[in-house]
Amino acid sequence: MESIWRQTCDIAPRPGLEQDIELDTAVIGGGMAGILTADALQRAGKRVAVLEADRIAGGQTQNTTAKITSQHGMIYQKLIRSFGEARARQYAQANQKAVTAFRELIEARQIDCDFEPRDAYLYGDDLPTLAAEAEAAARLGLPAELTARASLPFPCAGAVRFREQAQFHPLKFLKALAEDLTVYEHTPVRVAEGDILKAGGHTVRAKHIVFACHYPFINFPGLYFARMYQERSYVLALENAPAVDGMFLGADGRGYSLRAWNGFLLFGGEGHRTGENRDGGRYDALRRKAVELFPNCREAAFWSAQDCIPADGVPYIGIYSSSRPNWYVATGFQKWGMTSSMAAARLISDMICGRENPYAAVFSPTRFNETAAGGVLREGGRSVRGLSRLYLQVPAGTADQLLPGHGGIVFLGGRKVGVYKEPDGALHVVDPRCPHLGCQVEWNPDDRTWDCPCHGSRFDRDGSLISGPAQTGLRG
Repeated sequence: MESIWRQTCDIAPRPGLEQDIELDTAVIGGGMAGILTADALQRAGKRVAVLEADRIAGGQTQNTTAKITSQHGMIYQKLIRSFGEARARQYAQANQKAVTAFRELIEARQIDCDFEPRDAYLYGDDLPTLAAEAEAAARLGLPAELTARASLPFPCAGAVRFREQAQFHPLKFLKALAEDLTVYEHTPVRVAEGDILKAGGHTVRAKHIVFACHYPFINFPGLYFARMYQERSYVLALENAPAVDGMFLGADGRGYSLRAWNGFLLFGGEGHRTGENRDGGRYDALRRKAVELFPNCREAAFWSAQDCIPADGVPYIGIYSSSRPNWYVATGFQKWGMTSSMAAARLISDMICGRENPYAAVFSPTRFNETAAGGVLREGGRSVRGLSRLYLQVPAGTADQLLPGHGGIVFLGGRKVGVYKEPDGALHVVDPRCPHLGCQVEWNPDDRTWDCPCHGSRFDRDGSLISGPAQTGLRG
């Protein structure tokens, strides 16, 4: 289940941290946001290192569809209503300038990463709503317009077209960008206190600390676990499918994502909140739709992605908390990690270097509004339900009743456990309590993982940690 990016790009391994070090800036996370931020700071003359728990681009970056675009779904009307036109314009311009920044950086360094200018389309059948979104985006200064023409393999009433966007191979880009950076792989950060990090058994002292690790693992201060949740989505790489001239996304949230790369069509959708996929079948649903639309297609790869969804629809980029002025955070990118990562790198590097950034206010992690307040209340309620499920929900059956090749919460030896049963009947048994904040995990039959419905931590069938905010695996 490797992405097409991982299959087509090898990044040489880096050693782990082997001694205590002192830095100007420590960046936690070696994905797109972390590498871009470290590169910007190094170019500004700062002594910086990246601390990566796994491998460069080994987390969410390797699973992106890699659309470099300010077209972020049906968002701009909502932003104007929630934040006002001035703040909404900051968001729009920061992301459009990020598209330009990618192009300029790739051209300046002559990075071979399959960079291609492409228009981005938000398609659907509700023309009045699409027209209103196009008008809102254009009013904010984006190159957006309503069009009735879209090179899709199925009919739609129209689309919002964003000109001057792009796509690329994200791992080829990061491989080149990371060449001159100090990156310590297999160096998970377990403790952060003031200007000290404990990582890989060693101490890192840094004037500035950047949390670019997808989901912050420090709960207090910040309370990010209460201000966002995580979603999963699924992608097929198809051969023998018609090419599409652009990058496409359904406007209603249930439509499909499409873009082409190197003879493949990347066909995505079937998203859901992490931990809420008990019945599975997401890949199969995508495959059925692919065969319906492209009868001669052949599947070359399939994979899934995970995204942090903030309560008010805007990433958290800037000072981690008022009580931690030397900590910075970049999270909550939704499904738009490419431009959000570039915007974060520029904003955080400006802050550390003492430069003013015109877009800082809209992304400020300390902001608070009615939309965010409602989101915090909803997430709090879900966490309570997740905790109560652990203690109050009675399993539907026993491990003996579990079908081979399936997983679930069952009784075994008189106690409630999570069990995956191999086709040959062998059992993989875990404690279903998520080590992050204690919610009950659920089995994801599509990826064969244990997923937390509260905050999105994921674990393999044996309970080993795949991604946080949890920092340890499930108990056996």
